[in-house]
Amino acid sequence: MTIDRMLEQARSTYTRMPAQDLPAAVARGAIVVDIRPQAQRDREGTLPGALAIERNVLEWRCDPLGEARLAVAVDHDVEWIVVCSEGYTSSLAAASLQQLGLHRATDLVGGYQALRAAGLLGVVVGARHCTRELATVASH
Repeated sequence: MTIDRMLEQARSTYTRMPAQDLPAAVARGAIVVDIRPQAQRDREGTLPGALAIERNVLEWRCDPLGEARLAVAVDHDVEWIVVCSEGYTSSLAAASLQQLGLHRATDLVGGYQALRAAGLLGVVVGARHCTRELATVASH
């Protein structure tokens, strides 16, 4: 097994999303998750409106049956779109969410860098899920 083969296998389990399709996904209620570590977000820039969930806790926060789930992890039909810097780590993460039964989970081809190049960094701002999750966090 090589990492290239592992990526190929992971990506064969779902359909990846191109950057230009993200606005429509957000409009229909998809939840965008930025899994880059804080240091990387500081260095590269943030993805305004996306939920920042670092890779090491992603499954715990998205599992609708888990005790550590986010308020937006309501069921297995949630559409999760995982974003990393360039679309590699996110592929493995999306495949892992698929294994949890989150059948609508996917990742963004080219990641944050593709969104930045396409001028789409602001597409998630004001999304319903972001507002709802922030309200939940503030109430605790």
